[in-house]
Order: sequence, then C-alpha cells, then structure tokens
Amino acid sequence: MTGEIELLSDGESVVVAGDRGTIERFLGDTGLLEHAREFALGKLGGVLRTGSDLAEVASGITEQSAMYLKLTPESAKALKDAGGLMKTKTDGVSHAMLGDPGRIGKWLQVEDGPASLLTNPAVLSGVGGLLSQLAQQAEAQELKALLLQIDAKLDDVRRGQRNAVLAKVGRAAEAIEEAMTIHEHGGDPKTLWSKVDGESGTILEVQRAALLALGDLAEKVQDVNRPGQLKKTMRELEQEVGLQLAILARCFELQDQFRVIELDYVFATAPKSLDGHRKGVAEARENRRARVLETTSRLMDQLTSAGGVANENVLLHARAANSVFLSLNNIGTSLEEFREPLGIARTSRAELSPTPWRAALRDTHQLKTAGTEVGQKAVMVGGGIVLLAVGKEKLSKPQA
Repeated sequence: MTGEIELLSDGESVVVAGDRGTIERFLGDTGLLEHAREFALGKLGGVLRTGSDLAEVASGITEQSAMYLKLTPESAKALKDAGGLMKTKTDGVSHAMLGDPGRIGKWLQVEDGPASLLTNPAVLSGVGGLLSQLAQQAEAQELKALLLQIDAKLDDVRRGQRNAVLAKVGRAAEAIEEAMTIHEHGGDPKTLWSKVDGESGTILEVQRAALLALGDLAEKVQDVNRPGQLKKTMRELEQEVGLQLAILARCFELQDQFRVIELDYVFATAPKSLDGHRKGVAEARENRRARVLETTSRLMDQLTSAGGVANENVLLHARAANSVFLSLNNIGTSLEEFREPLGIARTSRAELSPTPWRAALRDTHQLKTAGTEVGQKAVMVGGGIVLLAVGKEKLSKPQA
C-alpha cells in the first residue's frame, strides 16, 4: 500500500491506515498531524480469529501503521477536501482509499481493490469498536479537564456540596479508575470487567438527579420581579449551574471510562456481538447528548426571559441590569463549554446586553416603568411621556 492510505470513520473520529511515511505525509498535508495519535490495529486479532481468509487479512493488517483523529469541524472539512469518505455495508462506518500522485497537498480517491485491507465486514466491525472506545476515552479526558475549570469558579460552599454528592459514586469511581489504570497496561478484559460490573447504576442515578436539578434552576427566577433581588438570584444561579455541571461532568467521565472497559470485555468474549454493541453505545451517547442539549437550551431560554425584568428597569437600576446580564452571559458560556466535550456544536448565541441607559431614557415603556416605581404620575404629552419633577430628578443618572 505504498503511496496509498485507507480511512475509516464512525462520524466522530477517523483512523488512517497504511505505510507510516504516507500516513504522516497525508496528515501533514491536511494540517492534522499534530492532532493524531497512535491507533492499535493489533487489537483486531480478537475479531479475526477464525477462517483462513480472515487470518490472512489479520496478517496484512498487522503490517500496517495507523493513526487516530477525533473529528472536529475543521478536521472533517480537511478530510472532505482531501477526497471524502463513502458509506460501507457496516452501519455508521465510512471508508475511503486515497492515493498520493506525488504532488504535495493533492490526494486522489482510488478504487477499492486487493490492497484494501479494512473493508472486510469483520474488520469494519472491529475498527468501529476501537473507534468507539477511543471516542469514550477522548471525551473522558476532556471532561476531566473541564471539571478542573468548573471547580476553579465554584465557591467553598458549592465545592463542599459537590463533594458530598460525588461521594455517592465514590466506590464506583475507585473501581472504574483502577480498572482503567490496568487497562492502559494491557490488563485482562475479563478481570477488569469483574471489577466494574454493576457499578454504573449509582452513577446513572446521580447523573439523572443532577440533570433534573439543572433543568429546575430556572424556577428560582420565575417569581422574581425586582431588579435588585434578580441581581442577587442570578449571581447565586451562576454557582448553582456550576455545581450541577461539575457533578454531571464527573458522572459522564466515569460513564465513558466504564464503556471503555465494557467494550474491551465484548471484544474478548463476544466479538460477533461487537458491532451491535457498538451501535447501542453510540445510540446511548446520542440520547445523552439530546437530553443535555434540551435541558441546557431550555434553561438558558428561561433565564434569558427572566432577564427581561432587569432590562425593563434600566432607568432606575442600570447597575443591577448590567449585573444580571453579566450573569446570563457567564451561565451561557459555562453551558457552551460543558456541551463542547460531548460533541454538541456551539451555538451562534451572541453576548446579551441590556438597553443602554440613554436609549432607555427615550423609551416610553422604560419611562412608564420608572415612573410607576418612583410613585409619580406619568402624563402623556404629544405621544410622549413627561414625568413630574421628583421623578425627573431621580432619572437624571443611572441608579443601582
């Protein structure tokens, strides 16, 4: 396969196989080399144990190098520009064979032929399983980094509350992390599974409670109609959102690591069921993403609506309004950062800001609201609003 490479993708990540030099040249040409990591094709032996044809395929595969990439919008575009991938008969897995005609930066799609090693159904299933494992590991690592980022923003009270909740998954965490450590050293999949079997239930319970709590946070502002009180409540919500996201990040990290051990066990004990298991894991992750997206989107929409109370009171409570919108933007950023490791695309949400004070001074609705609060009579004059003397003095500058 000198001068040719094969690509396999499950839609979230891609493996590039072939001659080592050709792989590195391809990844260098597409600007992806620094993001790639080793991919252990040798692990496919477990799904290629029977049949002389498969044995021959297995022998050919072990002679190849391979590297792995988690797909991002940028890397997906680079691969599409290089030739793109075609669907295979294995659900959810795409394949391409690219040839290098000798001109740097130009790769051509070539027909599958005898040199194509990865299009055997058993191989496709095995590679798909390995890609699923690596996706779980990559997500777990990103969530771990995110957890440190969230932790830095939590106050001591919320940090203590987080620790109290996560203590409920302490036993599961210790078992899973021990199994992952041994897994990294090539431990026996059956022994590792015996360490973690049955530990996911507690994680799922804590995860479900945190997701429900996150969705319920908007209720705290539903009946708040005073700007000063809303300012305080929104600041508290920043911490509350951070608390629930920290709990969810830890639960998702442990759940991803659990899946790695689980897939290893299926590799070792039921290779014929690997493809179906991989599909089930992928669907479960997609369902989790959908729940997170729905919950966080609804929360942000509800909080933004509540922010309208502050925006209607800019004339007398400009500082409070600015504080509320700062909290809204901080919460929005936290939710976006949490969704990113889960593979949920960032939204095009713009920074929110209250009506500028001088613009509010020309807004009849703002004047009515301010006039009502200061207890003055508002008189309509020529389609506009004129506040009596006491109100006008109070409106002469932004108030806290």
